[in-house]
Amino acid sequence: MINVTLLGTAALFPTPERALTAVSLINDGVSILFDCGEGTQTAARKAGVSLMKINLLAFTHYHGDHIFGLPGLLQTIARLGRTEPFYITGPETFGESLEPFLKWLDWLPYEVKFIKIPNDGLKLSEIANHQATAARLSCFKTVHRVPSQGYCFTLERAGKFLPQKAKELGVPINQWKFLQQGKSLQVGDKIILPEQVLGEPRKGLKFVFTGDTSPCNSLTAAAENADLMISEATFGENEQSPVALKHGHMTFAQAAETAKNANVKQLWLAHFSHRIENPQEYLPNATAIFENTICGNDGMSINLKFQD
Repeated sequence: MINVTLLGTAALFPTPERALTAVSLINDGVSILFDCGEGTQTAARKAGVSLMKINLLAFTHYHGDHIFGLPGLLQTIARLGRTEPFYITGPETFGESLEPFLKWLDWLPYEVKFIKIPNDGLKLSEIANHQATAARLSCFKTVHRVPSQGYCFTLERAGKFLPQKAKELGVPINQWKFLQQGKSLQVGDKIILPEQVLGEPRKGLKFVFTGDTSPCNSLTAAAENADLMISEATFGENEQSPVALKHGHMTFAQAAETAKNANVKQLWLAHFSHRIENPQEYLPNATAIFENTICGNDGMSINLKFQD
């Protein structure tokens, strides 16, 4: 299961109802925060999300409305007694761009580590205290006024365990759980591999977060068949597409068109301009293209579960 909580849905500056961009994802002991705009800590408290447990903070780009919550977050978790390393990733020069923020802080009782996501994705077990997880995080380039990227979180799912196969191979029942967890096992003089006792892999789960971007092929490709995509939708009116393109953003309709082309299951819109007082007024512009579209609210949460 993957829990996704939308913490901030405002663009440029916060409003009384909306914090700036931030999304929490939790899966099997792994916690990721996507962006950290002003108001993230307050929004997380309201939503019941513990920022103390974050393993990785993944920035989409370095505009203020996506990063100005960082110093306060680092200081808060330091005061709460964190000692585990805190990982940060982002596009291109993330260390250089974020280093000044660290200089504002007192000494931290934990190490801040900048980590680059490999081309084939980051195995999250590598940064989550070696916890066994099949989760992987990858990134893809997006189109904004500065270097930017979106993120794709995938959770693979092994095939069904085949007891008869395990019995034929002489695996004791009390050791089946290790093979079910994807671990190899020695039985006598033989090494039993998980794939020897598992059926064909089943459909996993996929979540995509865009950050700020104009429509682009890389986003459509990354979001293909995603269970949930959270997309920026800065402008409500269809006629605003030229200004959206100029500033590296999308309209409600353009976000919906991307979701439709990518065949996602569900689309949440976020990153609303401060000029949009009620996003619901513009929702028909999106649902006319992709019906399963929802206007995001701060604190909105969902549990994505495997489908048998």
